Amino acid sequence: MKKIVLLALMLAPFSAFAQSNNVQKYIKNVLQADPLFQNAVVGIYAEDAKGECVAQWNPDLPLLTASTMKTITTGAAITILGKDFRYETTVAYTGEIKDSILEGDVWIIGGGDPTLGSTFPGAIPIEEIFGAWKGALDSLGIKEINGRIIADDTYLTDEMIPDSWTWGNIGYNYGCGPSGLCYYENTQDFYLSPSESVGHPAILTGTYPEVPGLDIRTYINTGDSVSRYSTWCYLQNITPTTELHGNLPISRGDVKRNFSNKYPHLGCAKEFEKYLVNNGIVCNTTIEDVDNVETPADGELRKIKTTYSPTMSVIVDETNLVSNNLFAENLFKSLGKEVTGVGSYDSARVVVERWLTEQGVDMTGYTQDDGSGLSRENYVSPRFFTKYYKMMMKNDTFAEYLASFPVPGKERGTLKNVLKDDVEEVKARVHAKSGSLSCVRCYAGYVDCAQGPIRFAILVNNFAAKTSEMQPKIEGFMRQLSIYAGKKK
Repeated sequence: MKKIVLLALMLAPFSAFAQSNNVQKYIKNVLQADPLFQNAVVGIYAEDAKGECVAQWNPDLPLLTASTMKTITTGAAITILGKDFRYETTVAYTGEIKDSILEGDVWIIGGGDPTLGSTFPGAIPIEEIFGAWKGALDSLGIKEINGRIIADDTYLTDEMIPDSWTWGNIGYNYGCGPSGLCYYENTQDFYLSPSESVGHPAILTGTYPEVPGLDIRTYINTGDSVSRYSTWCYLQNITPTTELHGNLPISRGDVKRNFSNKYPHLGCAKEFEKYLVNNGIVCNTTIEDVDNVETPADGELRKIKTTYSPTMSVIVDETNLVSNNLFAENLFKSLGKEVTGVGSYDSARVVVERWLTEQGVDMTGYTQDDGSGLSRENYVSPRFFTKYYKMMMKNDTFAEYLASFPVPGKERGTLKNVLKDDVEEVKARVHAKSGSLSCVRCYAGYVDCAQGPIRFAILVNNFAAKTSEMQPKIEGFMRQLSIYAGKKK
């Protein structure tokens, strides 16, 4: 009897709170009453600046995170490596220079920079980087190269994709794996034209970047004018083969499709070779993977130029703003490399878990498999997200970290169309990272409040309905949370 009374007393404050709280009422009266959410697995937790519960539903249930996992990866990266950290890429050479001719090899030594060759607004233009590399050769008087251009991607362990990623994802441009020498966000453009006759294969007219040795097999049919346009890509990094499949209507004209590239380091080396040729250096060269090259003896490899990425704060901002999977994966593995000297997924997990322990974060409800959230072996509870966000508020990188979270209604970012019909005041309070996989929809982040940010996560898994059917009521939760925060003066 005493136990029953004690339990009732423990539950009484939350019960009274729930009855007077519009957020908890929304969960009870809308989400829990909806058959679509009853047929899903839902976890919700929100707490105020003092750590007191605002609303909850299965708060300790570990669930698939999708891209909300990026907030854990980016928080670790900007704190452990520092907001001013920059990746390095180095150009070196071996051999001898005589009469303006290099009889030897040019090396491009990657340092894990995921922005190399990227076109996002904060990236350094590749022409500027290639120009700096060429300038280093010019300073040595080199006008001709007889040898190889060697692509060194060994900064990170050769794990082009995590084992837990589904094979169907890895051909698409969101399924690019990390690399020690990235290029063009580890994607490749394919330029295609329909054949002159229906039923004949489409014509591949070019690629960017060009990847030496890549066997591209085109199985895209030229369809009639009313047929549906669709293309997809199959690839892996065991053999250098890419298969393009789909249908290209004869009336469509020339198209460009962007898919994953599992050999970005070779693409980088080839495009640099082409840049040198176009800018006056004679290249009697071949492109070579560092795996096929003997390690130079001490003193033989002469470094002549190092270029740098944008700062970590810029990279983190882009990672969360547009949900860049490649950036997140490179950040994650770089933690392992920079802290332990080994750029593997295993070392990255060790580094992050050790850091969380040092920060005093209880890791109950936390399992991280990759950096981006594309893996279906990431499981995190809503309560863990709020504990993590509380810890991040204590770090001197918090301002940059918070600024990386998308805000509804902004022109650029994954929350552009979220809460689109709400007033600006409601939208402006929400700073949230979205996450989406098949049958998974999640949001996690902060809501501005006069007493301090409210921390929250809503994770919805295993629903049978279309995402478009679940989305309005998930947004409804964030709307109610923002309204609640606005009333706390």
